[in-house]
Amino acid sequence: MSEQTSGQGAARAAPVYDIQKILNALPHRYPLLLVDRVKALEIGETIHAVKAVTFNEQFFQGHFPGRPIMPGVLQIEALAQTAAILAIETLELAGSGKLVYFMAIDEAKFRSPVEPGVLLDLHVGFVQKRARVCKFWGKASIEGKVTCDVQFTAMVADPPEG
Repeated sequence: MSEQTSGQGAARAAPVYDIQKILNALPHRYPLLLVDRVKALEIGETIHAVKAVTFNEQFFQGHFPGRPIMPGVLQIEALAQTAAILAIETLELAGSGKLVYFMAIDEAKFRSPVEPGVLLDLHVGFVQKRARVCKFWGKASIEGKVTCDVQFTAMVADPPEG
C-alpha cells in the first residue's frame, strides 16, 4: 500500500477489494453477501462497489415469478455492506472483530427495478462520521440509471461474546 501526500498531510491509499478481501472484511456469507467487488475507495469519503445480479439469486425464486426483481430492501442491504467496507477502512477497524450495524434508514426511494443479468453499481459516501456512529448516503444504479437512493445510519459495535 502506498501513501499519497496532499497539502493537508499524508493520506492512506485505498486498496481495491476483490471477493477474498470482501470476505475477510465482512461477516456476511452467501446468500446474504451482496458485494462482489470494490472498484474504487477514497478513505474517509466515498466507495464504489459492484454487485453482479444473476438469475441464480435465491430471492428471484419468489420475487416475482414471471418477472424477477431484486427486492428494494436488498439493494439497501448491498449499499449498507458497501458502507461497512468504507467504515472499516476509514476507522481502521480491519482485524478488530468489530461489526457495523444498521441503526436507521431514511429517505429511501426506489426509482427503477433491478432484474437479473446486470451489474449493480453501489456508490456510498459519508454524510457524518464519528468513532461509533456514522451517517451515509447511498445510490445504486445500472449503467448510470439510478435504481435506489437512500440515507442511513450505522453504528460500530463490539462482536458478541462467546
